[in-house]
Amino acid sequence: MPTNLPPEYFEVEKRYRAAQTPAEKVVLLEELIGTVPKHKGTDKLRADLRRQLSRLKDEAQAHKKHGGHHTSFHIEREGAGQVVVIGPTNAGKSALVAALTHAEPQVSPALYTTWKPTPGMMEVENVQVQLVDTPSTDREYLEPELFDLIRRADLLLLVTDLLEDPLQQLDDTLTMLDQHHIVPAQFKPAAGALDRSAPDRAAYLPLVVAINKYDDARMDDLFQICCELLEGQWSLLPVSATTGRNLDWLKHVIFTHLDIIRVYAKPPGKEADLNRPFALKRGSTVNDLAGKVHRDFFEKLKSARVWGSTAFEGQRVSRDYVLQDGDIVELRST
Repeated sequence: MPTNLPPEYFEVEKRYRAAQTPAEKVVLLEELIGTVPKHKGTDKLRADLRRQLSRLKDEAQAHKKHGGHHTSFHIEREGAGQVVVIGPTNAGKSALVAALTHAEPQVSPALYTTWKPTPGMMEVENVQVQLVDTPSTDREYLEPELFDLIRRADLLLLVTDLLEDPLQQLDDTLTMLDQHHIVPAQFKPAAGALDRSAPDRAAYLPLVVAINKYDDARMDDLFQICCELLEGQWSLLPVSATTGRNLDWLKHVIFTHLDIIRVYAKPPGKEADLNRPFALKRGSTVNDLAGKVHRDFFEKLKSARVWGSTAFEGQRVSRDYVLQDGDIVELRST
């Protein structure tokens, strides 16, 4: 049923989106709700806005109490990388984050259960990676702060529902990202090439597509149909948050797309702890590792030795030596 919103609604909505503080947003959201006519076509919108108002009031109170400047959408980075999980309602984002981490996001068959981001830590390849569950992307109103969170991510994990037209969900989510100048990194034009289809100041982010609710072998044919309809445009990962099917594969794919390496620090005269790697972006140097280990090493590094695939055993290297996955490095500041 059409909502038939009046022009006043869109004028107030524009001011609401431009508001900077939770208190300002509360005032404008109350005004926005007042412009929505009351009939069956607007029931869902009004309920959505009222829930948003309740959350904003809590944020405004916390902001006033603590004098802070961060909203619930500001998630401090932890671990080797930050993966933001996006997708439509009931696709199983929260269930997937709960299955992969120790986080406890609210999981429910009801629509639009998640209203704020929930982070959790996932162990993969002996390092910790942060997953962030987020509100669904198919609501009528999406917080601007959600897209700030998405733009800061190292990787996006787009989750769709195998049983509810996953290809349409994929297309709708990609369209929503494009409207906010967020483009999958695989569509980034080559250096020097001009891509007139990409929005100005686009944020190009690596993106992985997971098809959830692939619970058992009975879903194989349905998943195969999805792959054939896409004609190779995307590589889809069929997973199940319920049964755990293919979750180890998903973890490996996430690790690969983060493009990180594991490097082990060796104290002089001792063995390296191979259970506690330092996670660095591929292409990082001895200098980058020194800064991760301790500021004193970064400032006072005298020498370094490397055991690894591209160095002979204990080879002395310079600060700008590029490290490889699995390298063992001995740093000396004296």
